[in-house]
Amino acid sequence: QTDLAYAIGVSLRTIQLYEKKDANIPIKNLTKIAEYFSLSISQLYLQEVNEKDLVYGEQDKQSKKGHSISKLAPGKYLLTAPLVTALQQEIFARRYNEQDYINSLVRIGFVVDQVSVAHYMAFEIVNNSMNNGGVEGIPQNAIVLGKQINKRELPRYVKNKNAVYWIIIYENSIMCKEITDFNQKKGVITCHSLNDSPEYADFKIRIEGVKQYFLIIKKQV
Repeated sequence: QTDLAYAIGVSLRTIQLYEKKDANIPIKNLTKIAEYFSLSISQLYLQEVNEKDLVYGEQDKQSKKGHSISKLAPGKYLLTAPLVTALQQEIFARRYNEQDYINSLVRIGFVVDQVSVAHYMAFEIVNNSMNNGGVEGIPQNAIVLGKQINKRELPRYVKNKNAVYWIIIYENSIMCKEITDFNQKKGVITCHSLNDSPEYADFKIRIEGVKQYFLIIKKQV
């Protein structure tokens, strides 16, 4: 514990809290811990799963898009997806369609109840625009798992008016927002933040400028 604490730059007490699950591990420290043991983040998570004597029903199913899925138990899956950190978001907005680049990203695991044939990515949240202090909020530095939704399907989600949140790859940026209106005639969508601070007021973006939509299906804070 002492050696690990020194290697990643935290106190011994912090390591003890991590092991007891009494403290959340920031993504930068999680990355350092994985590197210390010469593992990826997903492999590190698998070590924990195996220690709990959970048995995989089948081997990893690697997607051509870069994510993989393992069955943990009936109705439980480990979905490991490429992670776009805050520092990589501008690059991803330019290279989102380059498989070699996506394959170079670190992976992170999420336990989910169901999976489907889709493209999954994970993103680090860069601000508090979606943090309203409630359980549904998504604070800065949270990690979210996104399922790519075909652009043609977006109007259906907006019309249903369910409280769903999105990662939007727009021009050279990445945004986490709720989409409250889809106006095909004007060619714009309205983006809404959960944080009611004036700096996060609603705004519109051009539909043609959107490269990808990811429906947020899970978050890690």
